[in-house]
Amino acid sequence: MATSVLSKRWKHVWTHVPILDVESENLDSVQSVFDQHKAPYLQCCSLTYKFCSCCYRLVLRWINNLASRKVEQLNLEMHTDGHKSCLELPHRVFSCSTLVFLSLRGVRIDPPSSFQLPCLKKLDLYQVFYESDPFVRLLSGCPVLEDLSFDRDFSDSISIYRICVPTLKRLSILHHEILFDDYADMGGLEDSEVHYLVEINAPALEYFSFDGHLSDFVFLEKLDNLVQAEVNICTFEPKDHEEEECYVDRVFKLLAALYNVKFLSFFTGNSECLSNGSTYPSQFQNLLRLDFKANTWNWHVLQDLLKNSPNLEVLDVTNMITGPTGSLLGWKKSPNDPLFLSSHLTTFYLREVKGLEHEMEFIKYILKEAGVLKSAKIRVGNIKLKEIVREKLSKIPRRSMTCPLTVK
Repeated sequence: MATSVLSKRWKHVWTHVPILDVESENLDSVQSVFDQHKAPYLQCCSLTYKFCSCCYRLVLRWINNLASRKVEQLNLEMHTDGHKSCLELPHRVFSCSTLVFLSLRGVRIDPPSSFQLPCLKKLDLYQVFYESDPFVRLLSGCPVLEDLSFDRDFSDSISIYRICVPTLKRLSILHHEILFDDYADMGGLEDSEVHYLVEINAPALEYFSFDGHLSDFVFLEKLDNLVQAEVNICTFEPKDHEEEECYVDRVFKLLAALYNVKFLSFFTGNSECLSNGSTYPSQFQNLLRLDFKANTWNWHVLQDLLKNSPNLEVLDVTNMITGPTGSLLGWKKSPNDPLFLSSHLTTFYLREVKGLEHEMEFIKYILKEAGVLKSAKIRVGNIKLKEIVREKLSKIPRRSMTCPLTVK
């Protein structure tokens, strides 16, 4: 639009460009853009607007305008004061047969009882408000969906998320961390607001990501095609022994379901009850790279994963322990450890090293067992520790004499 001042011939060129990105809080400015933009076909369109109920009908008109122009990629982001004042997505969007990518934020959805988005392959839902039936109905109208991302917060009334999409290849779920102070004035959180069920039937899944407070996951089909998984579980402190057992069971069931991955990034959370869990009898025969965040209570999980990942090539460990108590449940070498590391592990990273005894035992184990190691990098958490750690490591024998050991 800025170039239109340079030449009269260019004055209206922008009105026919098939890519439209509108971000404004000024109603008149947005309306002016829609009044002038005449491209019959939209390859990509993004509308970001601070929505209020006084302009409800006008915003609906804008969205209907976009949906009527054979749009392929549509991003709608409505900033509102809460779900009571949010915009309900017009049904015209659900009849847009050209949509390939749809991203929604800050709207309410209630799809028609019967519809199809025959070309939709990627769907992002963030801060979207719906009941459970509209969520299931939305997915059932996307016959070729390959990529689904959505978040869950405590304004959701959904207790069961059913994801039955045979074509789905990528699934990303974000569950906002519990902020108890935010709910103190509301009398606390009900169990239904914390606990939920995700039921997944997606046999073609290749990528899985979860970040947040973990509840129950049920995979109705084995994930035989899964290649990569990234899991970051928020710390949760159970109230009693029964809740503790359920939480541990959820963590290790999820880990077991990811048995087929080649690339795994995993953080269990920092709950003491995890010290009672085990990955047994899970096997990770295809695992090539493991990124693991270690804390006081989960070093044994890392140890189990190494035992059951015979083809592991890259190991990247970040030490999340912040206090000296971490040595109580640190790395403990078992005399029955298999020597899988000797023939496959080529790259080793250990970050935020604090010079603790169990850290040195872990490094010692890796350097003694990994016969084909090509790169070993240690990053200390404090520059003053660099020489201390370097001196300790110089005394550790290495099986791979050609591997450079770097301390930063």
